[in-house]
Order: sequence, then C-alpha cells, then structure tokens
Amino acid sequence: MIRSAITVSLVAEARGGPFVYWDDLPAACARAAELGFDAVEIFAPGPDAVAVSEVQRCTAEHGLSVAAVGTGAGMVKHGLSLTDPAPQRRQAARDFIRSMIDWGAHFTAPAIVGSMQGRWGADVPRDEALKLLAEAFEELGAHAQSQGVQLFYEPLNRYETNLLKTMDEGVEFLRRLDTTNVRLLADLFHMNIEEADVAHGLRTAGALLGHVHFVDSNRRAAGLGHTDFAPIVSALRDMNYSGYLSAEAHPLPDSETAAITTIKTYRRFFS
Repeated sequence: MIRSAITVSLVAEARGGPFVYWDDLPAACARAAELGFDAVEIFAPGPDAVAVSEVQRCTAEHGLSVAAVGTGAGMVKHGLSLTDPAPQRRQAARDFIRSMIDWGAHFTAPAIVGSMQGRWGADVPRDEALKLLAEAFEELGAHAQSQGVQLFYEPLNRYETNLLKTMDEGVEFLRRLDTTNVRLLADLFHMNIEEADVAHGLRTAGALLGHVHFVDSNRRAAGLGHTDFAPIVSALRDMNYSGYLSAEAHPLPDSETAAITTIKTYRRFFS
C-alpha cells in the first residue's frame, strides 16, 4: 500500500528550502492529519532539537507515522559532507548521520542522506569521492540495520552534486556495497532534470526503491507543474511499491495550498 507523507522543516538555516510546513511540529502534525496524510517527514537541526517523547506524542495524538528523517542539516547548518577532503570533517559527517539514524529509529523512521553526500573536485577526485561515499554507506547502512531501520540514499540533480544523479547510477552504486540495508530515494524533481524518462528511472530502481519525494517539475506541490503523473503511478503500481510518497515541495503560494494540492493529487491516483 502506497502511503502519503508531508515534510516539516525545523532548520532555520534551510529557510526557503522545499518543505511544506515550517517550525511548528505540533501544528504541522495536526493539519497534516486533518487533511488525511498518513505521515510526516521531519527535517530537524539535530537529534536534540525535538525530544523523542514530543515527536511520539505529537504523531500518536494525530494518528501519524514518521516516514523518514532528513540529515541535510549536517550540510546546511554545519557544512559537513561524507566526501570532505578533511578526514576529521568526514568523521563528523558520519557521526552526525549516525546520530540522526538513532533519533529516527525511535519512530521506526529511516534516515535520508542527500546533500551530505557532497561533491568531487580538485582535492578529492571522483573515484576517491565515490570510494569515500561507499565506505560511509557500508558503515552507516550496517548501523541503521542494527537500529532496525533502513538508510535512504538520494541521487541529486547536477546543480546540487556531481556524484550520482540518476537511478541507474544509484543502483550500480548500491549493488557494489556489501550492506543490503541501503535503499534509493527517488525525488521526482531531481529526476525531472536528470532522467530521460522518470517512470523508466523508477522501474530501473526496482526493489531498491525505498522512498519517493512526490513533487512537481518546478519543485512546487504535485499538481502545480507540468509533470505527467500517470506513467509514474503506473510504474509504482507495477513495481508493487509500498513506501511513502512524501511532499518535499516549496510552500507556494503558501503551505496550506501546497498541502491541499498534494493530497488532492495523491487521492486522484490512489483513492
């Protein structure tokens, strides 16, 4: 069964980013439940930003799950990445992600690694960057498994990383790992830029697909751009995908409109 989710950011440094709700987790949970979403995806500054008991109370009160937790604050708040030229910075990045895995595990929520993958460049050639990335995912994937959750890897578009950008590249990367606890996150906005055919990209991910960011071509709510969702939905159904479609979208023209538009589009295809 494919379920719906909506994003909530609590990270001041990410202001202006593609998250539907901001700052107030209890209010976001209440409204998400009223609209009929199944879960929230939380982008927090760190594992100590919100008490575990507060998240559990908030979601339980409104009958919601936590679909996933983001780790991107490690990049936007602390400038950390898994492919940083400095070993101590790479270790700090791993430590931050590990702490978010532990935090999310309290809610049986996988952690997402997107922006913290970093980039290759003059100081770290591409092959070396991919080696560092693989080593990090071997360690972090195993740690997530020990906590009873999966770890999600999100290929990004060319303007945000120069590492892995398509589902095909992501599949090749994951298949080289010894850990089997890492899954791909397919963000439809990034895929609209990098994939020749988004639905085909999803089919390429196949059983390695763990999470979907349900968003339109312009990073606005699904239904406010030019994405043709019919073949995407057909691909997900054919694949027997049973994860979340999570709205990682700009709150345009406002959070309420973005949330309502997303759930209407979701119900159009899945009700």
